[in-house]
Amino acid sequence: MAEDTDQAKGTAGFLLEMGMLKRAKRSGWWIAGVKDPETIAEHSFRTAVIGAVLALMEGADPAKVALLCTFHDTQETRVSDIPHIGRRYLDAASNEKVTADQVSAAYPAVREGIQRIVEEYENSSSLEVIVAHDADKLECLVQAVEYREQGHQNVQNWIDTSRNNLKTASALALAEAALNMTSVEWQQTYLR
Repeated sequence: MAEDTDQAKGTAGFLLEMGMLKRAKRSGWWIAGVKDPETIAEHSFRTAVIGAVLALMEGADPAKVALLCTFHDTQETRVSDIPHIGRRYLDAASNEKVTADQVSAAYPAVREGIQRIVEEYENSSSLEVIVAHDADKLECLVQAVEYREQGHQNVQNWIDTSRNNLKTASALALAEAALNMTSVEWQQTYLR
């Protein structure tokens, strides 16, 4: 009974820790002059949606891709969102190690399942993982386009880097479309 209570607390603790992602900002955007960037949770949500869409376009499993995307940045509760320039100076623990620590006290099925998801995202070359990585990059590109529209001029590097790292034809097509429309153009279809 005590073990079950401890595992319930360990699992609930993980869920509470994930709430930090709703408050933690994506700090790399500060370099571009964005004073109040989106949170890690906001990024992860749209990444999961983009991942499911790309999976449907690429013939991958949309549920699996969305799941991979949902957990791709959960480690940032412990190590924060380290901008690429900052990574030059740090020897951070692997995402797999951080995840193992985060779920170490959870129910075994939760611990093993989440560790498996993160391990796959970090190390596999399956179509689902390729699509999930594209979703992460495409979300960054779309966010940069939105910030550029808001007057932030120093986001072109994020756009270029994200576009150059896309692998799938679907992600490249959506990137080009996003770069050639405004962030509110979607509503014109429905306002006619």
